[in-house]
Amino acid sequence: MELATLYGTAFWGIFVILLTWMVQWFIAAGSKGKKADAVPGKIDESLGHKSFTFRAHRTFMNSLENVPAMLGVIFLAILVGADAFWVMICIWSFAVARILHMLMYYAVATNENPSPRSYFFLMGLLSNIALLVLCAITMINS
Repeated sequence: MELATLYGTAFWGIFVILLTWMVQWFIAAGSKGKKADAVPGKIDESLGHKSFTFRAHRTFMNSLENVPAMLGVIFLAILVGADAFWVMICIWSFAVARILHMLMYYAVATNENPSPRSYFFLMGLLSNIALLVLCAITMINS
């Protein structure tokens, strides 16, 4: 069966993940670039969670830390022929988690741990782990 037919809905989930990542990049860069004293490639170290620029930057950095690992596991899952339904569930749950994490980080300025965004970070992490386990099961059974 053709990959686009088998994993089509999963591919749309990958698209949403990449689009979210790009939106975060533009928001972080735009927020920082509007500052009068903005220096390319640097964020003011005195900023904290009260600053939207800080939160936008941290949201993007968090995605830089998490999205590549998920994309690698997605790539592996498709290569090993993991069950398309569960691949799609893991991808979409990660995509939704990253969007909700982003929105919570933008909206809630808190130093609390765990913060409301932490639950969505955890949801994304569990999606990644579940997909990695699915890859292992698929490889063991093949």
